[in-house]
Amino acid sequence: MRPHDNRAWFLVLPALTLLALVGALPLLAVINYGFHDIFTLSDVYWVGPQWFADILQSDRFLASLGRSLLFSTLALGIQVPLGIGVALLLLSYGKRAVWGLMLVALPLVVPWNMIPMFWLGLIEPRTGLLGPGLAAIGFDWKFTGWHTWALILVVDTWHWLGLVVVLAYAGLSAIPPAYTQAAAIDGASRWAVFRFLQLPKIAGALAIVLLLRFIDSFMIYTEAFAINAGGPDDATRFLTLELGEEIKGFSYGQAAARATLYFLIVLAVVWAFVAATREREA
Repeated sequence: MRPHDNRAWFLVLPALTLLALVGALPLLAVINYGFHDIFTLSDVYWVGPQWFADILQSDRFLASLGRSLLFSTLALGIQVPLGIGVALLLLSYGKRAVWGLMLVALPLVVPWNMIPMFWLGLIEPRTGLLGPGLAAIGFDWKFTGWHTWALILVVDTWHWLGLVVVLAYAGLSAIPPAYTQAAAIDGASRWAVFRFLQLPKIAGALAIVLLLRFIDSFMIYTEAFAINAGGPDDATRFLTLELGEEIKGFSYGQAAARATLYFLIVLAVVWAFVAATREREA
């Protein structure tokens, strides 16, 4: 019996080395900084788990965590069903669907820092295209918390809906026409076709969408900071905004501890997601 040949691992060695340099080493450095009080590069003092304990015992941290989880839940609850619906609509257009896919994917290539600026200009009460109409119905995103939430959710949905649509459309397009034809012959309703045929076929693509969108929405920063900087009255103060404040305030040790906790939260969610997916497949 011939011995197993493992030389193929040498082919991925350059990629693993690059991943270690750009991923693992910076992560270890951040974790290490989280156990120190850093004033300058030459003034570093060991404080142990003090920063971690202070953050975990803070009511402000728990409130920000709750807001971040709520925002991710709302974002997924809006964007995933809406993206599937748009993908199903485009699927009915045949070859002309490519124009719709290009249109919904266009926001994905817009620079991140331009997105909140674009929307703030769009809702400007005096000069914005939507501003006068929103002002007429009393929309006040500067001083009303749930209005700010609604604006950030709309902006995030506009930005990322294309990703959901493209992946869902790819999964739907891969279903052989024979399946849908057989369902039509059996007299299956439109909902039955989606529930028992199309949805199971695109489950793999939707799993990737859910994972990517959770991570992106959970770590939202640019839109929330540029629109109202966590206001009004900390209504949109997410985890990432607190981290950004500590970095700008040169509290590098505490910022490193907070970043490590955020990484562990995301890692725990990803692990639970992967475990649930494997159990479902089994």
